[in-house]
Amino acid sequence: MAATSGASAEAAADGTPGAGRAAVSCSRLDYAFGDTRAVDGLDLAVHEGEVFGLLGPNGAGKTTAIRCITTLLPVPTGMVRVFGHDAAKERMAVRRLLGYVPQQLSADSGLTGRENVALFARVFDVPRRERAARVAQALSAVGLADAADRLAGTYSGGMVRRLELAQALVSAPRLLILDEPTIGLDPIARTDVWDHINAVRAATGMTVLVTTHYMDEADQYCDRVGLMHRGRVRALGTPDELRRGLAERRGADALPTLEDVFRDVAGSSLDDNSKGGFRDVRSTRRTARRVG
Repeated sequence: MAATSGASAEAAADGTPGAGRAAVSCSRLDYAFGDTRAVDGLDLAVHEGEVFGLLGPNGAGKTTAIRCITTLLPVPTGMVRVFGHDAAKERMAVRRLLGYVPQQLSADSGLTGRENVALFARVFDVPRRERAARVAQALSAVGLADAADRLAGTYSGGMVRRLELAQALVSAPRLLILDEPTIGLDPIARTDVWDHINAVRAATGMTVLVTTHYMDEADQYCDRVGLMHRGRVRALGTPDELRRGLAERRGADALPTLEDVFRDVAGSSLDDNSKGGFRDVRSTRRTARRVG
């Protein structure tokens, strides 16, 4: 059965034989915004070298958890480790291991593609003598070498997302975190972004942690997925394991889709108490319009 309890997720984070080394491990992570508990005792393990999809409805706590992992938010309760480094106590050590593409656009339309990536090279403390080569390498890896000296404001939506991927890759991260990386893109541009992600992963062996609402992306590209609802991971496994687990529980002859599994875990009702209200919806729609 693919669904897993918090206890089993915690065991994997501690290094269950056969689970692989943990690139990210969260144990009993809590985070609240006032009276709203966005993350509620989260146990999660992402294995080194895999593409892990963190799925869930709006307000499930995915982005909050990611911000704790990236050290953008503090870790008030519980433990978060990235390749063994404590995200609460070793924030700079953790940041040096990360590349991060947030939901909100991070590229500056008034700079060229090369200038955008060079800015991130400085932010991530890439040595000065290596910067030009690393910037060129990152742009080439996402297919933007020929457009590198154009203003980012002239890029298409898919090119903007690839530019942000280059920004995240310029520091040669061991862990790439992508929060809704293809939001607002057409199917061709979405495939293009994923092709570049997979090419870099194949060349470097980096670990990828991604959130997405596109179930087809999770099904096709993720080695494992965790379905998060109300601050906790409620089901965990490969897409095939999750589909077959639901089929067994339902006694169904036809294999359900990953979207069916999503609905089974999250339910069909809207959670009025969840984080992810008007401000977050407005921000997400603004991002989608700008890359569309």
